[in-house]
Amino acid sequence: MDSAQPAIKQVLQIYFDALYHSDVGLLNQVFHPQAKYVTASSGELINLAMPDYFSIVEQRISPASKQQTRTDKILQIDVVSDCTALAKVQCSIAPKHFVDLLSLIKLDGRWQIISKVFHYQIDKES
Repeated sequence: MDSAQPAIKQVLQIYFDALYHSDVGLLNQVFHPQAKYVTASSGELINLAMPDYFSIVEQRISPASKQQTRTDKILQIDVVSDCTALAKVQCSIAPKHFVDLLSLIKLDGRWQIISKVFHYQIDKES
């Protein structure tokens, strides 16, 4: 199962690049079409399908265009089986700092994110 790590890391790098550049085309490469986007950080449940999530990303001004410092980091990868894994990652889209729990599945020979459950904190004004 250690052989899965490089392929999962590659998916995660594309994920980070997609978020930094607000690139839905890249997100489409790493998310399964039926994946879910879920958080309760605002105090309410947000549970979106990919088209709704991609719409948000398309409307976002990219961190790259603002030359924001990247905080992308893989905190943990747990390969459960030859077709199931969980990655814990962090990144920032100012003023929010995220910790994402990404469930991955391997279908048709490639790893894809099937769920994104995340928490964020917002920078406090100085």
